[in-house]
Amino acid sequence: MPSRRIALFPATFDPPTHGHMETVLRGSRLFDEVVVAVYAEPSKQTLFSAAERLELVEEAVRDLGVTNVRVRSYNRRLTADLAREEGACALIRGLRAVSDFDYELQLAHMNKALAPDVETVVLLASARYSFLSSTIVREVARLGGDVAPWVPRVVAERLSERFGQPHAAVNLPEVLDAEVGADRIAGFMSTDDRVR
Repeated sequence: MPSRRIALFPATFDPPTHGHMETVLRGSRLFDEVVVAVYAEPSKQTLFSAAERLELVEEAVRDLGVTNVRVRSYNRRLTADLAREEGACALIRGLRAVSDFDYELQLAHMNKALAPDVETVVLLASARYSFLSSTIVREVARLGGDVAPWVPRVVAERLSERFGQPHAAVNLPEVLDAEVGADRIAGFMSTDDRVR
């Protein structure tokens, strides 16, 4: 009988986004089990504490309705060591844009050197979330923007508690859904739109 294929998806999740959850969902379809590992002590200061981030990820994963995903935290250890402890055959990494590639490539090579039996599996973000990062979400929320389209419900609620309700601002997805052309959003007009 073949062994279970377990993958580890490590990240800081400050906060978790729909991009993260898309990666979890896709990973859950590729592997028998996905262990989502919330890094508790990153080198950078976080908006949410380790306990809060763990709780947010747990609830967001629960809302996905997948049964083969487990959430845990970890700190002060190599991800490669955690992968071995969990019996993982793969590390899942999300790739949003070419700007992420250099870092992810270096990380994959280092993890391969540390744990030769663990592969890095890169899942490309869908176009819908290719721009999305926790950093952008934090900044938009801090400035009063509506981040609900890009984060799980529990995260939107927690950000509203932290920063107050978002103000009524132009919401880019609504603009795009209204089929306004990308050239108009960028500030350009086609020849037909110019004043005659």
